[in-house]
Amino acid sequence: MVVDHFGDAYFKQISWLNLIGRIAFPIFAFQISEGYLHTKNLKKYFLRLFLFALVSQIPFMLFYSVYTNNSIATGTFPLNIFFTLFVGLLAIFLYDKIIHFSFNFVKNKKLKAFFQYLLGFWAVLLLGVFAQICHLDYGLFGIAIIFLFYLFRNNKVSMVLSFVLACIIKYGIPYLDTFNLWYIWLIIFTIIPIVFISLYNKKQGPKVKYLLYFFYPVHLLILYFLFG
Repeated sequence: MVVDHFGDAYFKQISWLNLIGRIAFPIFAFQISEGYLHTKNLKKYFLRLFLFALVSQIPFMLFYSVYTNNSIATGTFPLNIFFTLFVGLLAIFLYDKIIHFSFNFVKNKKLKAFFQYLLGFWAVLLLGVFAQICHLDYGLFGIAIIFLFYLFRNNKVSMVLSFVLACIIKYGIPYLDTFNLWYIWLIIFTIIPIVFISLYNKKQGPKVKYLLYFFYPVHLLILYFLFG
């Protein structure tokens, strides 16, 4: 992530450093799906993500203005990655609630299951569209892979295949008319983190979550003051 943002601030355009940076977000997305499963207090988890989204927005806007030459007064800025993680967590939560909702008015079990999953997927899709329209960092793609990591948490093959497909759709299909070697490398580096994710042993690592939360806005401010 730092390498990615340093490349943005220093070169002020897409560079090879951004390829390395593609490794970061899928790991954060996976951590959200794991966080939903293992958090002791979901409300506090939501609140923590939302508060850091608010705290990080001004540093993010300042940093964003460095490499896009936007002014804070007149520029149009996306929302930082914490908003994406928050909405991704919300997508998992709503999907989980919907597929476990009773739907007592539907007597047929198969029809009930169909309605549950259909509404659950629609809820996730609508949140993804919301993320895209409101310019959340990584947009629909970000919400999609957070959800896919949760959906296929017990099936690594499906997780890997769905993630690779999402990366190809994100960086391949929209740029078919200008597709070149750069986009191939972009897809490859975005796919790389699935290797680390697949090796996850389901054991908790060092408890440094608040350090990671604070690190995001702080490093953006440092880059802003260095290159702004």
